[in-house]
Amino acid sequence: MKDNYTILIVDDEESVRKLLMAVLKREGYHVESAIDGQDALEKYNTVRPHVVLMDIRMPTMNGIATFTEMKKKHSDVTVILMTAFAAVETAVAAIKLGAFDYLIKPFDIDEVTLLVNRAVQIQRMEKEITVLHRELNDSYRSDKVLTNSKKVEKLYQVIDKVAKSNASVLIVGESGTGKELIANAIHYNSPRCKGPFIKINCSALPEGLLESELFGHEKGAFTGAVMRRSGRFEQADKGTLFLDEIGEISTKLQVKLLRVLQEREFERVGGNETVKVDVRIITATNRNLEQMVQNGQFRQDLYYRMNVICLNSIPLRERKEDIRLLADHFLQKFSGENDRGIVSFDNDAIAKLEEYNWPGNVRELANVIERAVIMSTGSMIFTEDLPDALRKNSMIGEIKPEKNNPLGYTLKEMIKEQECKLIKQALLSNRGNKMKTAKELGISRRTLIYKTQEYEIE
Repeated sequence: MKDNYTILIVDDEESVRKLLMAVLKREGYHVESAIDGQDALEKYNTVRPHVVLMDIRMPTMNGIATFTEMKKKHSDVTVILMTAFAAVETAVAAIKLGAFDYLIKPFDIDEVTLLVNRAVQIQRMEKEITVLHRELNDSYRSDKVLTNSKKVEKLYQVIDKVAKSNASVLIVGESGTGKELIANAIHYNSPRCKGPFIKINCSALPEGLLESELFGHEKGAFTGAVMRRSGRFEQADKGTLFLDEIGEISTKLQVKLLRVLQEREFERVGGNETVKVDVRIITATNRNLEQMVQNGQFRQDLYYRMNVICLNSIPLRERKEDIRLLADHFLQKFSGENDRGIVSFDNDAIAKLEEYNWPGNVRELANVIERAVIMSTGSMIFTEDLPDALRKNSMIGEIKPEKNNPLGYTLKEMIKEQECKLIKQALLSNRGNKMKTAKELGISRRTLIYKTQEYEIE
């Protein structure tokens, strides 16, 4: 892995160059060398090293001047300077200009390798983050959305247009319909995509804590405030702040939030300093804010400030054509997470999924498929693996004779009956120890808990 990284050694002393080259080659790096600043600039343009290890005191062009020239052409250059103790102040000044770090001569070899390894590791991490960021942005593109629904396709076409603006967005819809996914799509397709994306659920905290969480607080603002703390608005500066369940905030916080939307400024709790921020606000709710405005529960001026653009998330019952698609997606996801080899659904199971009204929407569907994956004993999800609400009058484990079936039960039902007996015996022999029982049965403890609930095993 290290041989993919090139280190350039720049020093006018041959003995130093040879020593450092030998050490870093032993570490596995590809190493080049230069005898002075001018030579270093030429080598840098030719080999484009990942890290430059360069002496400050050199004839013709010193290390600081060389670093400055490199920085002009390549802003991402990583330079570690080498200097005698007397020139430490010069090295520190260079770090302020963008140098990575410095070494004091005579240096310890372990210190050299540690510093170079750290510089390379940081570069590798930055590269991985860039790739992940690009993949994340790409995953929220409208043409990457998992859907067969014309309604959803149309919604994401609107999202593409909205994302390019700085307008405040209100997302309304039932729980579980993917309001947070819409907020993600807006941020990651916007000009702010490289900035922070901060999320907070307004219903998860009481009023006092929520105010401090949003706006921060000064030291001594309340009991336990031992130091100044920045809030979510400051953390989201130059990015996006997503306020979920906005319909739950108090009228006091509504006033403070209105000011931020209007003026882009606020004071921390217990403070007088005005903090200015550049933040895009996205809000979401499953409540009827218009009705709340009429009832005096929500400020009309705040509602209009938030509702520059209003997007409606689509309930699953209005996109039935997506049920099979989403079910297959969740099956692959949860089958992989639980080390199961389940590959498909029985036709009757799919029919039950498509007939159901899904009051909990996509979130409920995901929960149902995860449960079915854990409950299933074979390579296919059957109707018996689904919850009662979907199976209606068909109870789990209930054996009903079928027409033209002389045995009176199916293979699936027989397997379940034997599985129940086996779990009971294993729990009994292990005196109820679930961890030991799960290990003995070759399943996870989580799967065992689900199955004991399914078969009502105490």
